[in-house]
Amino acid sequence: MTPVAPLVDQRQVRRNFARAARTYDEVAVLQREIGSRMLERLDYVRIEPECVLDLGCGTGASLTALHQRYPDARLIGADLSAPMLQASRAQRSRLRWLLPFLRGHDTPLVAADATLLPFAPRSISLLWSNLMLHWLDDPLAAFREAYRLLDVGGLLMFSTFGPDTLKELRASFSDGYAHTQHFTDLHDYGDMLLACGFADPVMDAEVLTMTYPGVDALLADLRQSGSACAMQDRRRGLTGRAQWAGARAAYARLSRDGRLPATVEVVYGHAWKAQAKQLPDGRKIVRFDPQQRGR
Repeated sequence: MTPVAPLVDQRQVRRNFARAARTYDEVAVLQREIGSRMLERLDYVRIEPECVLDLGCGTGASLTALHQRYPDARLIGADLSAPMLQASRAQRSRLRWLLPFLRGHDTPLVAADATLLPFAPRSISLLWSNLMLHWLDDPLAAFREAYRLLDVGGLLMFSTFGPDTLKELRASFSDGYAHTQHFTDLHDYGDMLLACGFADPVMDAEVLTMTYPGVDALLADLRQSGSACAMQDRRRGLTGRAQWAGARAAYARLSRDGRLPATVEVVYGHAWKAQAKQLPDGRKIVRFDPQQRGR
C-alpha cells in the first residue's frame, strides 16, 4: 500500500512555534480565553485526578490554572516545541514568587509528539489539550495515544478549531494555495473518539469573531502566536504583489466600522475511558465475577 502523503508539515509547525516562543504570551489572548472556558466546564465534572497531562501545553498557562484547581495532583506538560517549553519554565519560575501555591512544585515538561508519548499505559487521570489537535496530520492517532495513557475512569478534555475558523482569510485568496490550517468538523472528532473506544463523547462548538484594523494586523497576530499556516500545500515562496493586492481588496469588502472580522469556530470535546468491551483485534471481553457461596 502506498503511504499517504502528510497534509501538515510538522517541521514547519515546530519552526512557527519556535519563532513565536518569545512573543506568544503577549498575543495569545484567544488561546487563554478558550482555556478559561474549558476550565469552567470542569465545574460540571466530578473528577479528582492523581495525574494530569497538559498535552500541547505551550508556555504553561493552563498548567498554572490546573494546579490551582487540583493542588494534590501530579502535573505534566508536553509540547512539540522545545522553545515553548523553555518559555514555560521561565514563566513558571517568575510566577513562583507571585503565587505561593506553586512553590515546591516542579512540573515536568517534556518535548514530545502527541501521537507517540513517553508515558506508561493507564498512567494519566485527566488528559487536557487546549488548541493542539489542528496542528496534527492525524488527530485519530493522538486520540489512540490518549486512550492508551488514560486510566479506566480517566477523562479526555480538549478544544480545537472547527472548519469556519479564518474562513474570511481563506476566501480572500484565489491562488490555489493553503493560507490557513485544515480544520476538522466536530462530528468527525466525535466519530474518532468512538473508534478509539472512548465512552459517551460530548462535542459542542461556539463561534467567536475577532476584529482587526487590517489584514496585516491579523497575519502578524497569527505569526506571533505561532498560528501561521503549516500545511504542506502552502505557498513556499513570496506572494506576488498582485495576489496580495487582490487578497487585501477581497478582505476589505468585509470591513465594518473600519475593522475586519476573523471568524473563529471553537470545538470543545470530552470523553471518558470506560472499561474495555473488546480486545484490539475485535474479540469481545467477557468478565466473570466470582460469587461467594454461603457456608
